[in-house]
Amino acid sequence: MADKINVLSNALTNNGWKGLLVTDPTHVYYLTGFASEPHERFLGLLLLNGEEPILIVPALDEEKARESSSVSRIVTHTDTDNPYELLKGFIGGSIDSFAIEKEHVSVARYEALAAAVGAGRYEDLGPVLREMRVRKSADEVQRLKHAVHLVEEVLRDGLTHVREGMTEVELVAELEYRMKKLGADGPSFDTTVLFGAKTAMPHGEPGTKKLAPGDLLMIDMGVYAGGYASDITRTFAFGSISPELEQIYNTVLQANLAGIAAARPGVTCASVDQAARAVVEAAGYGPAFNHRVGHGLGLGIHEYPSLHGANQDPLVEGMVFTVEPGIYIAGKGGVRIEDDVLVTADGVEVLTSFPKELRILA
Repeated sequence: MADKINVLSNALTNNGWKGLLVTDPTHVYYLTGFASEPHERFLGLLLLNGEEPILIVPALDEEKARESSSVSRIVTHTDTDNPYELLKGFIGGSIDSFAIEKEHVSVARYEALAAAVGAGRYEDLGPVLREMRVRKSADEVQRLKHAVHLVEEVLRDGLTHVREGMTEVELVAELEYRMKKLGADGPSFDTTVLFGAKTAMPHGEPGTKKLAPGDLLMIDMGVYAGGYASDITRTFAFGSISPELEQIYNTVLQANLAGIAAARPGVTCASVDQAARAVVEAAGYGPAFNHRVGHGLGLGIHEYPSLHGANQDPLVEGMVFTVEPGIYIAGKGGVRIEDDVLVTADGVEVLTSFPKELRILA
């Protein structure tokens, strides 16, 4: 954790900022080890040039913060305190530059912050934090691998409970029960289970549709474990499916493999998307692949980078992202196959290992 604080200290010096404030709870955890959901209460990590970092937490979280935070200077506030007055006291008089997380700070909080800090200008801390988080450390990779292992165990176990006539939400309940039972902190996003023609909706909502022979069955889910997320999608056949749906499945599988094969340090995010998309387009389903090929993965289920066809940012060693092409045909069904991928020194390591060949469940 100290190394991460040092990176922020260097950013202060290199950018000429007089201070910075981290307020996203995910980033507070990343930098200090203290995990909290403060809801409407103020949470912040304050760093001023040449001074010890200050972690400002709600009073009800003090004990937890002192147990888990690598930052030793902890200041609390009660529900009747004005936390911005605390900031004002630490900062003192007006300063010329102050860095904040512009994507996280609401207008209301910015106005309260500006009144207390009185900086001449407010810079964006976001790019510094993004650059820190994009390269996963060895510890982070192990946490991600553990989250992947857990979600694959959940999927493997959950499939044994699939039966004709069960509803989508029933299978969701089975899967999310097993997440906790097998040791996950919980789902990393709302588990998606879709049957039949509903699989043609990339972001369909599980409901009371019952599973019937000839249906496709799509499961998109992930877990949090040790603060890090996993994300996997597999599509199955419940009984025999039409030749067209089999063709769609095999096309998506080849697109998934092509996207993974294209990934290595130095190539662009766009090239991964384009490699997968070319397979789908060659099969005549181009318009039916209507989303990017993947997204970054780590502390968040969706983080930098976004792997779409216009993103010319290069892949770097330590980056983790999904590769998840799909084809969706309204009224018939859809297929998506998603893996989690780590960029290594000379290629990639696929973290997900659950089989991808078409599996018939009944």
